Amino acid sequence: MEFHLNKNSNKYFVLLNLFLFLFFILITIISVAFGSVSLDFKYVYKIIINNIFGKEIFMKNWPNYIENIVWNLRVPRIFMAGITGASLSICGIMMQVLTKNSLANPYILGISSGASCGAVLTIVLGISFLGVHSISLGAFFGAILSTLLVFFMANQNKNLTPSKLVLIGVCISALFSSITNLIIFTAKDYNKVRDALFWMIGSLNGANFDRLLLPFIVFVLSFFSLIVFSKELNILLMGEKVAISMGVNTKLIKRLLIFLTTLLTGVIVSIVGVIGFIGLIIPHSARALVSSDHKKLVITASLLGANIVIISDLISRTIAIPEEVPIGVITAFLGAPFFMFLIKKNSYNFGGKA
Repeated sequence: MEFHLNKNSNKYFVLLNLFLFLFFILITIISVAFGSVSLDFKYVYKIIINNIFGKEIFMKNWPNYIENIVWNLRVPRIFMAGITGASLSICGIMMQVLTKNSLANPYILGISSGASCGAVLTIVLGISFLGVHSISLGAFFGAILSTLLVFFMANQNKNLTPSKLVLIGVCISALFSSITNLIIFTAKDYNKVRDALFWMIGSLNGANFDRLLLPFIVFVLSFFSLIVFSKELNILLMGEKVAISMGVNTKLIKRLLIFLTTLLTGVIVSIVGVIGFIGLIIPHSARALVSSDHKKLVITASLLGANIVIISDLISRTIAIPEEVPIGVITAFLGAPFFMFLIKKNSYNFGGKA
């Protein structure tokens, strides 16, 4: 008997996302077990379950250092990787709807370049009055500054268009990238320069449960906002004039997308640095799997993005033991050829037909 599922059917959608969720659990356990110090699987799942339920469901027969590696170092790092992947993926979706540009991604507005500049300036100048949060704060202010500049310049003469937004975003991104390179080139302390360069291409080092709360809350807010307005997003892809004629408040939707994209990308970049290609390839991959219906697309892209970043983080930690390769290098290495393959295949439509 032939087994076939239509990609637009609800059964296919449920089975696909169930598979992605189960794969998320599997790759999480594998990622916790492997690293500069490899751990026994039988310890990993027992430690995670004991800590989740807050009691000794499994009798403790492992050293304290193993529990510390699993629960205090690797589990929050992997959760941060998952949140980062899911967040950048839905940011890519929002940017592509906002600009109606299939190549748009979370960094098209120069947010990442502004955040990088703020973080690098904080590192090189040795600003540390807030301890480990100083770099995140510097990055966040850089992201806000770049976003304000983009929208102020693009909205001159009250004529804000998607194409102008993209062009101004590219210019602002180039400006902040140049400033960042100048800061690094003129820095005297090699150790600070190395830290800055590592942060610029992504790092999940230093992730802990306290730092997970803010990005998780912002992600959940963005996720459910997109689900609630999924019908309007579908219509908006058909063109602004069509959307207006069908009663969609396009100004409200655009402002919502701008606000959520800026907030979510700014928060993520301020914590983990610049991780490229995720916001570009994951939305396209998800569309190839489940079509352009945003209610389905947001869910699938979130799970797919989380899995890809967790896998990339695992590779970054294990490919050059005992050294760690910046995760941005891995995502670019995996993402560039995969995206070229998607463009060549091009088996789906981005939105409405022209």
